[in-house]
Amino acid sequence: MLAGTTACGGDDKDATADPSASTTAQKQKLAKTRFVANAGIAAGATYQWIVKPWKAGKFKKGADGRKFALVKAGLAGTLTYNRLKAAKKNAEGDPTLSKAVAPLTSGIDALKDLPGKLRKGDDSAASSFDDIINKVKGAGSDAGAPVKDKVPSASELRSGGS
Repeated sequence: MLAGTTACGGDDKDATADPSASTTAQKQKLAKTRFVANAGIAAGATYQWIVKPWKAGKFKKGADGRKFALVKAGLAGTLTYNRLKAAKKNAEGDPTLSKAVAPLTSGIDALKDLPGKLRKGDDSAASSFDDIINKVKGAGSDAGAPVKDKVPSASELRSGGS
Protein backbone atom coordinates (compact mmCIF):
# COMPACT_ATOMS: atom_id res chain seq x y z
CA MET A 1 0.00 0.00 0.00
CA LEU A 2 1.13 3.49 -0.81
CA ALA A 3 -0.11 5.80 1.92
CA GLY A 4 1.09 9.21 0.69
CA THR A 5 0.19 9.40 -3.00
CA THR A 6 -2.26 11.81 -4.57
CA ALA A 7 -5.39 10.49 -6.24
CA CYS A 8 -4.53 11.74 -9.71
CA GLY A 9 -0.82 11.15 -9.48
CA GLY A 10 -0.09 14.88 -9.96
CA ASP A 11 1.60 17.31 -7.68
CA ASP A 12 -0.14 19.81 -5.39
CA LYS A 13 1.40 23.00 -6.78
CA ASP A 14 -1.74 23.77 -8.85
CA ALA A 15 -4.14 22.88 -6.04
CA THR A 16 -4.15 26.34 -4.43
CA ALA A 17 -6.73 28.80 -5.67
CA ASP A 18 -5.63 32.17 -6.98
CA PRO A 19 -7.32 34.78 -4.73
CA SER A 20 -7.14 37.48 -7.39
CA ALA A 21 -10.20 38.48 -9.36
CA SER A 22 -10.51 36.97 -12.81
CA THR A 23 -13.21 39.04 -14.51
CA THR A 24 -13.36 42.78 -15.06
CA ALA A 25 -16.52 43.00 -12.95
CA GLN A 26 -14.81 41.18 -10.06
CA LYS A 27 -11.76 43.43 -10.33
CA GLN A 28 -13.96 46.54 -10.24
CA LYS A 29 -15.85 45.25 -7.21
CA LEU A 30 -12.58 44.52 -5.40
CA ALA A 31 -11.28 47.97 -6.33
CA LYS A 32 -14.35 49.61 -4.78
CA THR A 33 -14.16 47.41 -1.69
CA ARG A 34 -10.49 48.21 -1.16
CA PHE A 35 -11.12 51.91 -1.82
CA VAL A 36 -13.87 51.97 0.81
CA ALA A 37 -11.66 50.14 3.34
CA ASN A 38 -8.63 52.39 2.87
CA ALA A 39 -10.61 55.62 2.69
CA GLY A 40 -12.61 54.55 5.77
CA ILE A 41 -9.44 54.06 7.81
CA ALA A 42 -8.13 57.45 6.63
CA ALA A 43 -11.44 59.11 7.53
CA GLY A 44 -11.60 57.43 10.95
CA ALA A 45 -8.03 58.40 11.84
CA THR A 46 -8.59 61.96 10.68
CA TYR A 47 -11.76 62.41 12.66
CA GLN A 48 -10.58 60.68 15.84
CA TRP A 49 -7.08 62.09 16.18
CA ILE A 50 -7.03 65.27 14.10
CA VAL A 51 -10.48 66.87 13.71
CA LYS A 52 -11.93 66.07 17.14
CA PRO A 53 -8.92 67.34 19.13
CA TRP A 54 -8.60 70.35 16.79
CA LYS A 55 -12.23 71.35 17.36
CA ALA A 56 -11.79 70.77 21.11
CA GLY A 57 -8.86 73.21 21.16
CA LYS A 58 -6.27 70.56 22.07
CA PHE A 59 -3.73 71.98 19.58
CA LYS A 60 -3.68 75.47 21.11
CA LYS A 61 -0.69 76.55 23.15
CA GLY A 62 -1.24 75.86 26.83
CA ALA A 63 -4.01 73.31 26.24
CA ASP A 64 -4.12 70.29 28.53
CA GLY A 65 -2.59 67.25 26.81
CA ARG A 66 -1.41 69.35 23.84
CA LYS A 67 1.88 67.49 23.24
CA PHE A 68 0.24 64.07 23.28
CA ALA A 69 -2.60 65.28 21.03
CA LEU A 70 -0.08 66.71 18.54
CA VAL A 71 1.97 63.51 18.45
CA LYS A 72 -1.16 61.43 17.85
CA ALA A 73 -2.31 63.89 15.19
CA GLY A 74 1.06 63.63 13.44
CA LEU A 75 0.86 59.83 13.45
CA ALA A 76 -2.76 59.95 12.27
CA GLY A 77 -1.73 62.35 9.51
CA THR A 78 0.89 59.93 8.25
CA LEU A 79 -1.56 57.04 8.37
CA THR A 80 -4.22 59.13 6.60
CA TYR A 81 -1.84 60.14 3.84
CA ASN A 82 -0.73 56.52 3.28
CA ARG A 83 -4.29 55.15 3.27
CA LEU A 84 -5.51 57.90 0.90
CA LYS A 85 -2.66 57.11 -1.51
CA ALA A 86 -3.70 53.45 -1.37
CA ALA A 87 -7.37 54.40 -1.86
CA LYS A 88 -6.44 56.52 -4.87
CA LYS A 89 -4.59 53.56 -6.36
CA ASN A 90 -7.57 51.27 -5.61
CA ALA A 91 -9.88 53.73 -7.36
CA GLU A 92 -7.91 53.27 -10.58
CA GLY A 93 -9.39 49.76 -10.85
CA ASP A 94 -12.92 51.10 -11.30
CA PRO A 95 -13.63 53.58 -14.14
CA THR A 96 -16.42 55.47 -12.32
CA LEU A 97 -14.48 55.71 -9.08
CA SER A 98 -11.31 56.68 -10.93
CA LYS A 99 -13.07 59.62 -12.57
CA ALA A 100 -14.58 60.72 -9.26
CA VAL A 101 -11.29 60.59 -7.35
CA ALA A 102 -9.00 61.98 -10.10
CA PRO A 103 -9.63 65.67 -9.24
CA LEU A 104 -8.57 64.97 -5.64
CA THR A 105 -5.08 63.73 -6.54
CA SER A 106 -3.35 67.06 -5.95
CA GLY A 107 -5.20 67.50 -2.64
CA ILE A 108 -4.12 64.06 -1.47
CA ASP A 109 -0.53 64.73 -2.57
CA ALA A 110 -0.58 68.04 -0.68
CA LEU A 111 -1.19 66.15 2.59
CA LYS A 112 2.30 64.65 2.46
CA ASP A 113 3.98 67.41 4.49
CA LEU A 114 1.08 68.10 6.83
CA PRO A 115 1.81 65.43 9.51
CA GLY A 116 4.99 67.34 10.39
CA LYS A 117 3.03 70.57 10.56
CA LEU A 118 0.48 68.91 12.83
CA ARG A 119 3.23 67.76 15.20
CA LYS A 120 4.42 71.38 15.34
CA GLY A 121 0.93 72.63 16.19
CA ASP A 122 -0.11 74.15 12.84
CA ASP A 123 -3.92 74.38 13.08
CA SER A 124 -4.39 74.93 9.33
CA ALA A 125 -3.12 71.39 8.71
CA ALA A 126 -6.10 69.94 10.60
CA SER A 127 -8.48 71.89 8.41
CA SER A 128 -6.75 70.60 5.27
CA PHE A 129 -7.10 66.98 6.40
CA ASP A 130 -10.78 67.49 7.23
CA ASP A 131 -11.42 69.11 3.84
CA ILE A 132 -9.76 66.40 1.72
CA ILE A 133 -11.41 63.58 3.70
CA ASN A 134 -14.83 65.13 3.08
CA LYS A 135 -14.04 65.42 -0.64
CA VAL A 136 -12.89 61.78 -0.84
CA LYS A 137 -16.04 60.64 0.98
CA GLY A 138 -18.15 62.68 -1.43
CA ALA A 139 -16.36 61.26 -4.47
CA GLY A 140 -16.79 57.73 -3.17
CA SER A 141 -20.47 58.27 -2.52
CA ASP A 142 -20.99 59.78 -5.99
CA ALA A 143 -19.34 56.69 -7.53
CA GLY A 144 -21.43 54.22 -5.54
CA ALA A 145 -18.75 53.49 -2.95
CA PRO A 146 -19.87 55.24 0.26
CA VAL A 147 -17.10 55.63 2.82
CA LYS A 148 -17.76 55.26 6.55
CA ASP A 149 -15.26 56.24 9.23
CA LYS A 150 -13.31 53.30 10.64
CA VAL A 151 -11.09 54.28 13.54
CA PRO A 152 -7.81 52.36 13.20
CA SER A 153 -6.24 50.51 16.09
CA ALA A 154 -3.35 51.97 18.05
CA SER A 155 -0.94 49.58 16.30
CA GLU A 156 -2.21 50.73 12.88
CA LEU A 157 -1.72 54.32 13.98
CA ARG A 158 1.84 53.63 15.15
CA SER A 159 2.73 51.84 11.92
CA GLY A 160 1.56 54.78 9.85
CA GLY A 161 -0.56 52.55 7.65
CA SER A 162 2.36 51.20 5.68
